Amino acid sequence: MFIKEEKIRDETVLEIAKEMALAARTAPKARGLDLLEIAVLAGDDILKLSEAMKKIGERETLPGFLRDSENIKKAQAMLLIGTKKKTAGLKYCSFCGFKNCQAAEQAGAICVYNTNDLGVAVGSAVSVAMDHRIDNRVMYSAGKTVVEIGLLGNEVAVAFGIPLSVSGKNPFFDR
Repeated sequence: MFIKEEKIRDETVLEIAKEMALAARTAPKARGLDLLEIAVLAGDDILKLSEAMKKIGERETLPGFLRDSENIKKAQAMLLIGTKKKTAGLKYCSFCGFKNCQAAEQAGAICVYNTNDLGVAVGSAVSVAMDHRIDNRVMYSAGKTVVEIGLLGNEVAVAFGIPLSVSGKNPFFDR
């Protein structure tokens, strides 16, 4: 059997993206509360996200969104990870800037534990990409777009996108 790398690239990157999704899901969570939404994009779905990022970049005059909207077109797959907004129900914390969870809920604040869990999940996911030597970059611009268009559901308050690529040079660091 003789298989050139180009023939297996897309399929392999997609499989690694799925492994990354599972690593994100099993990452430790504060109080065991799992509020994550996770999805894998490929093909035309990446192009649709790119278009949405471009529209936001133009609307808000954000060159980074425009740049990243072009960069993700070079991805063979993309992982999306977001967190819903729900407090941990603590009487004594104030890490979010409010006295307690009840005050935070009334103000509509995002619980620090939600974003911490998201960060741990993102770290777990990108470690899988690193273990497989898959080029990637954690993108706030893609995540903000995902939240705005409701791609992971309307309850998701914060998200990140992680485009994945196998090529001679990481296309997500073209700055």
